Amino acid sequence: MTKYRFEEILLTGGWQTDQVVSLGEDGRIADIAPAAPDCALPVVRGIAVPGLPNLHSHAFQRAMAGLAERAGPGADSFWTWRQVMYGFLETLGPDDVERIATGLYGEMLKAGYTSVAEFHYLHHAPDGSRYANIAEMSERIAAAASATGIGLTLCPVLYAHGGFGGTAPNEGQRRFINDADNYLDLLEGASRAIAERDGCRLGIAPHSLRAVTGELLDRVLADSQGITESGPVHIHISEQEKEVEDCLAWSGARPVEWLLDHADVDERWCLVHATHVTESERRKIAASGAVAGLCPTTEANLGDGLFPIVDYHAEGGAWGIGSDSHISVSPVEELRWLEYGQRLVRRGRNLVSAGPGSSTGRTLYDAALAGGARALGQNVGRLATGCRADIVVIDRDAPTIAGRSGDEAIDSWLFAGNQNPVRDVMAGGRWVVRDGELA
Repeated sequence: MTKYRFEEILLTGGWQTDQVVSLGEDGRIADIAPAAPDCALPVVRGIAVPGLPNLHSHAFQRAMAGLAERAGPGADSFWTWRQVMYGFLETLGPDDVERIATGLYGEMLKAGYTSVAEFHYLHHAPDGSRYANIAEMSERIAAAASATGIGLTLCPVLYAHGGFGGTAPNEGQRRFINDADNYLDLLEGASRAIAERDGCRLGIAPHSLRAVTGELLDRVLADSQGITESGPVHIHISEQEKEVEDCLAWSGARPVEWLLDHADVDERWCLVHATHVTESERRKIAASGAVAGLCPTTEANLGDGLFPIVDYHAEGGAWGIGSDSHISVSPVEELRWLEYGQRLVRRGRNLVSAGPGSSTGRTLYDAALAGGARALGQNVGRLATGCRADIVVIDRDAPTIAGRSGDEAIDSWLFAGNQNPVRDVMAGGRWVVRDGELA
């Protein structure tokens, strides 16, 4: 059993000092206890906090970040950005995807993300034909996670159609497309790819209501249960106003409304974005136990809009953060702009709050830990017996952190500048970042 002694650490019961964390061979926490008076273990200096789960990632998009920042001849939007993305992925092969994902996951670890849900839809060859191994690309994602040590919830994406009601896909989508049988084969292959890897879980991801019909969704939800062991279900929903309008035209209902009426949405589900929701939809998501998967930097970059986080959080809704298109790979930026967006709209301060006197940074961090862990379907996001040993150590000598401890340190990390004070990171019981560099 390996043991580490931490100077200051955030446990489930709050901040503690001089604690010894014992790790099992499985990379999980076996015990946490105060250091004995005669303890000879060296002290890990700094402020230790649970590593953050990143609940929404399209790894390959990291390599195209910044390539869509050119004004077109007409109005630019999410839909014109999507055309740039289709063009970018024309030549990416399995080796490219593995290299991109490996680099990205290293960036995530250095920033303080210690686990990730990969919403993985780049399945086939550039011409749309299947690789000999239908799970080839899923295996490459799993290999990237293993190489870096980041925890992984792999969510292969079901993408069958180009629009609501079963519209045929377009040429740009040919690398994503599977019918139900092929998708279940893909899931079986993805299950084998992660079977012997530590810190991995399998989920499913119906891409959106644009990409699946109700019948297809029902079948895959039922037939995948045994393959994923009732793993998480992630779906893009209500990201763009046009998506809402098209859904209304197709079904007479808004996307979130339709989904809640037609599927048993519960704690297994992560509703990614859910940007454009009514008050009734917002309350129903909160009551369902589903996680709202919020990606503020991508949502800003694509011009999506702002999720009503203040009211949703006050209603007890579960939520977490993701870096999505990886225009930014920084949990600080996601959490900061989640709050700052509301400050700009509402013209107030400290809006995502646990009540008078509470730390805004700590409130944001705690919620992102809990919601992210639920969305990944893994025992992460907490430092407690049985949890995966994912620990981020903040350098208390960093200029923005100096003289701070506890909640003040988290407030300063999130709101006091852009220098990254993450010094060391443990993922699955292994130090993967030391002194700000990959180990």
